Amino acid sequence: MDFDLTDDQKAIEEAVTDLAATFSDDYWAEKDESHAFPWEFYKAFADAGWVGIAVPEEFGGAGLGIFEASLMMQAIAASGGGQTAASAIHMSIFGMHPVIKHGSEEMKRVALPRIVDGDLHVCFGVTEPDAGSDTPRIKTFAKRDGEEYVINGRKVWISKALESEKILLLTRTTKFEDSAKKTEGMTLFFTDLDREKIEVRPIRKMGRHAVDSNELFIDDLRVPASDRVGEEGQGFKYLLDGLNPERVLVAVEAAGIGYASLRRATAYGNERVVFGRPIGKNQGLAHPLADALMGLDAAVLMARKAAWLYDNGKPCGREANMAKYLCSNAAFAAADRAVQIHGGYGYAAEYHVERYFRESRLARIAPISNEQVLNYVAEHVMGLPRSY
Repeated sequence: MDFDLTDDQKAIEEAVTDLAATFSDDYWAEKDESHAFPWEFYKAFADAGWVGIAVPEEFGGAGLGIFEASLMMQAIAASGGGQTAASAIHMSIFGMHPVIKHGSEEMKRVALPRIVDGDLHVCFGVTEPDAGSDTPRIKTFAKRDGEEYVINGRKVWISKALESEKILLLTRTTKFEDSAKKTEGMTLFFTDLDREKIEVRPIRKMGRHAVDSNELFIDDLRVPASDRVGEEGQGFKYLLDGLNPERVLVAVEAAGIGYASLRRATAYGNERVVFGRPIGKNQGLAHPLADALMGLDAAVLMARKAAWLYDNGKPCGREANMAKYLCSNAAFAAADRAVQIHGGYGYAAEYHVERYFRESRLARIAPISNEQVLNYVAEHVMGLPRSY
């Protein structure tokens, strides 16, 4: 087993790290405080071609895998941009996989080049208030009307809906109670986010203030049948093509925040002198940081294994879920310890670790809670009885 990155992969990591470094912690703190989308960052990465890293070459992208994308997203988060920087672009990285694999040639020809050049923003409409992680229980319904569908329903926690022109929208076309299997009867659409038919309401939240999360209220949205991704009723299966890459990318983004936290913590441990000695000399502070670094490094190995498996067409549900769980927990521990070593200053915005701490918490909840990951591993990996 070769753990070395190829020369091309090293070049990706180095180039992304250098570009991300041009956006300082102060830049991200200002965006967080003002709740302003980081357009300068987004444009810089789009202009450099990074947004299209996983889009096939025939549509203008780099045609690289989730492994390379994971190197990029980890480096972006580790720069200090955290979840804010990552969330500004990661929907374009993983979210379009169902379209790439199952969309019509016309759909791909029109949309994917615009994804690559950064012109097209897309949001992901899956989660609903009454369904949560129980995706088959969604109620948003698409009723066929000739060559169109009429869609009504509600979605929640939809990132970037304020900026997006398109939405990848999961609906039911057969009611849950009428479906032979609970995962059947769902249909995926890639369509316009029509503001006359879709009301977007931002949600006030703990962190990642620069990238919005929203509730969507959908009333009689008419969608042409040509906007349907693949076959009617197979949307959940298509959705799965994006879920494992999402878990991998969220995992490494969380890890990036952990590494950023430890970088700040280590610097402070060397610089801060109390009782005549740098506080990093105290094992009570040094050992928790060392422990956090080991946790991050081990978790990232699982994420890289999951990415490699996915890119090579092998099953990776076990590894992708474990990576998300391990990285999110390791990142939170690292951020928490970074706040602790700063003492009272860790609670002050100017030292940035409080922002890392707030953003590190998100990955333990979304896109799937860590409790649901444990459920998955217990049932699907270990063969224990279903608990829910």
